[in-house]
Parts: sequence; C-alpha cells; structure tokens
Amino acid sequence: MSDFDNKDYEEEEREDLKEEKKAFSNEGSEESTERNGSEKGDDGALEEMKTEEKKPDVKKENEYEDVCFICRRPESKTGKMFKLPNNISVCNDCMHKTMDTVSQFDYQGMLNNTNLNGDWDKLNKGKGIPNISFVNLADLQGDGGIPNKQKLKKKKPEEGAAQVFDIKNIPAPHKIKAQLDEYVVGQEKAKKIISVAVYNHYKRVFTGTMDEIEIEKSNILMLGPTGSGKTYLVKTLARLLDVPLAITDATSLTEAGYIGDDIESVASKLLAAADNDVERAERGIIFIDEIDKIAKKKNTTSRDVSGESVQQGMLKLLEGAEIEVPVGANSKNAMVPLTTMNTKNILFICGGAFPDLEEIIKQRLNKGTSIGYTAELKDKYDKDKNILSKVTVEDIKKFGMIPEFIGRLPIICTLESLSKEMLVKILKEPKNAILKQYQKLLELDEVNLEFDEGALEAIAEKAMEKDTGARALRAIIEDFMLDIMYEIPKDDNIGRVTITREYIENTGGPIIDIRSNSLELPDNLNVIEQ
Repeated sequence: MSDFDNKDYEEEEREDLKEEKKAFSNEGSEESTERNGSEKGDDGALEEMKTEEKKPDVKKENEYEDVCFICRRPESKTGKMFKLPNNISVCNDCMHKTMDTVSQFDYQGMLNNTNLNGDWDKLNKGKGIPNISFVNLADLQGDGGIPNKQKLKKKKPEEGAAQVFDIKNIPAPHKIKAQLDEYVVGQEKAKKIISVAVYNHYKRVFTGTMDEIEIEKSNILMLGPTGSGKTYLVKTLARLLDVPLAITDATSLTEAGYIGDDIESVASKLLAAADNDVERAERGIIFIDEIDKIAKKKNTTSRDVSGESVQQGMLKLLEGAEIEVPVGANSKNAMVPLTTMNTKNILFICGGAFPDLEEIIKQRLNKGTSIGYTAELKDKYDKDKNILSKVTVEDIKKFGMIPEFIGRLPIICTLESLSKEMLVKILKEPKNAILKQYQKLLELDEVNLEFDEGALEAIAEKAMEKDTGARALRAIIEDFMLDIMYEIPKDDNIGRVTITREYIENTGGPIIDIRSNSLELPDNLNVIEQ
C-alpha cells in the first residue's frame, strides 16, 4: 500500500471517530435535557408556556399579504413568492431580474468558483474571492422591513349567499335623521338631504343594479359658514353607520409631481381607516374639507398646481375609476407598495365655507335693480344671513370651480348660519353639549354646576359678535370658567356653583352654595366637650 493510500485511510478513521463522538455527545445532551425536564417538573412546564407566549402571533401575520421586498407589490399581484431568511419575501420577477443582473457581471465564474467546493463560509468571509463580501440578510430590518401598516389584508374567500347584504338592515332616512338630531342642533334641511343621499347610496352599493338599470353615484357638496357643523355632521354620520371614514383637507393636495400630497392620498387615508382592507374601504365615505381652497386662482399667470389642476385630477376619483393607491403613505415612491382601489362605490362629501360666494350671489340677485317705484334696493340682501341657500351652479362656477367638477357633485346642500336661539340650544341640548362636559368635570369634585338662562343668552350674544359659529362658544366658556376651575378644588365645602349673566358680563360673580353637611359642626363640638 502506498503512502498516499495510507494517508487517505487515516483521514477516514479520524472522520469516523469524530462522528462517533458527536453521536455520543448528542445522546448525552438528550438524556440531560430529559433529566432536567423531570427535575424541573411544573417549573419547566411554566417556562415552556412563557416561551410559547413570547412567540409572535402567527394569526395576525397571516391576516396580511406578503409584500415583495424589492418592488413592494403584494402577493395578490405577483403570485407565489420566494421566502428568504429574516421574513423577507421576493417575487418571481424580481428574483429573476436579480439573478440575470448578477450573471451579467460574473465574468470569470466567480460565483461558480469550483475551488470553493460548496464552502459558502469561505465565500462570505471573502477567502474565495478577494475584496468581495456578500450581503448578510440578517443585517436587513426585521419583518422584511415592511410594517403591517404597509401590508394589505388578504381577501376573504367568497361564501356565496352568505355575503349578500340584506337591504332591510340599512337604516331608513327618518331613522338616520333622528340619530343626527341627538347630536346636531338645527340644520333640518341639510340633515334631510344627507340622510336621503346616504340611504340611496348604500342601496345602490349593496344591490348593484335594479332591473338592469344602473344607479349612478350621488356625491354631495356642502356649503356653509364656518362653525355651522359641516365636519361634525359627517363625523356623526360615519359613527352611526359604522363605515370607514376618511377626513382630509384639500389645502395640502397638489398636482402630481409637485411637493405636497398626491390626489390618490385621499383614498389611501380611507384604506388606512379600513385597516388596509380594500373591500371594506371601497364602501366607505371620504369627506374632503376646505374644498373651496382649490378654486381657480384669478388674475394669475403662474401654473396653478394647487387649484384648477387638482380639480381636474379629482374628476376620475369622484366619478369612479380604478386608481393606484399608496399603502401607508401620502405619495407614490419606489419604497411604498401600491394597490388598486375602485372608487365607484365610495361616497364623496365635499365641504367648504366659500367665503366670497355671498357677494357673487348678491350681484346676481341685484341685476334687476333700476330706478322707479318697482325698483329693488341694492342693500336688500345685505342683512340676509342665509343668502347661501339661494346659491346656483352658475355662482359656484363664477367662484372658481370648473363645470366638470361641479357636475360630479350633483347634490348641493347648504347649511344655515347659526342664530342666537340655535347657539343656546347647542350649549345645552346635544348629548355631548359643552355645558354637560363641564358639569361632568365638576361632578368629579362633587360640585354641581348650573347656568341661568340669562347666562346662556349672554354667552350666545358674545359668540354672535365673534362670527365664528359654534367654535366661539367653547372659547368664551373656557375664558370665564378658568377661575372657577382653579378655585373650587381649594375648598371642600363648596357644593354648588351657579353661573349668572352678571358674571359673564363682568359685572358680578357666580353664586356659590356651601354643602349642607358642613352645618353640623355643633354636634361635633358637643362630642369634644364630653
């Protein structure tokens, strides 16, 4: 036998000895673990339960689709994905593109280097290829670098007749209005319009077609002075119907390619409100506030990127189309996953104060003014506080809204400016009235808070002077309640505080009543004397 054969034989014997040692050590470790488990008893079982509790919730992860780490597309678009270490998923297209790119630069067979003999540790340490180190997947962020807010929920399997919506479950318009009455004072016409529009919209959503007649969408344009309750109406409506609601401002929207939010960000906020469930979001409500701020700019030569161009970009959104929506972000970029949403069944409500619209309406109404006995005075409509109710489509066009935009908002709803009587009702009648909030705060200190009718009228009169609607009420109450909220916790004997008109007008003070149990001091004194 040659020396070469002897060396091979010795190496084989050494390897056999190593394997026997490994097997023996493994058996010993298994026996030790069994012994430790038996010695631990219940304590070991408790530790195992704790470790199981520390494991991540697999069910929550399974609710969301996997997103490609490179192109950020969800699994429903890409198909089956490659699973890499550290919870990273890569789609089929990106994997092939990556391998093609790597193979183009593999000039000297570096990746297929036969000298390595499959020893990838040498490759990663740079021993096989000088000055080259490969990416360590463990250095990447956990969960594939994609949080759940940027993942889409998986679609539920269709169950046929079980998913058909019963039209009887939709609340009738009079029931919707009755629930709105509990929170919103006045605005009877506006509440009727919104109740009927929402009822018809959800009949359309859940029935699709009726006798092969397709029902078109009825979006709403709400006009009203500041503080009249536009946003509050929509918030209350969404809470009653239990549908996803997104409230956005039109002031931050700009044309695509400019700094600011893209128009599709309106739909992305609705998707976030629906917990990234596309099917639920496609039946929601979007309220775009300050819609009057995207009117056409007058007498300008610069590009109107936040005015008329935003109106043009919103046309397909309002009418109903499939749009690409960024998930978990306000603008489209390479690092944000996109999904497709159909806005056909989304109800759009646009609200705005339209501050200069009154003057446009007055000019139109005063066109017939002339000289003579039948002539109308020019100041006839100056004191009309509800002049917005006389608005027409022509007035809104003259304000700066393009005809195509107005045509996609067929229902025009005007809100009345608040009178003194309405402000007094707002103070005390709704379920979460401002006075009830302060009474609840003082109840925690075991003090009763009351208001005279004169005090309520004085607050309403001051709010009318500020001309900011219901928002002025809270500012006035915060002002005169400051001293009361500061002084009451000092004295435990105070039982009731009554706010008077004199206190609101700074000509007097509130009426303070002492607790009845504080008058039982003589009995205590007798006990002390004994």
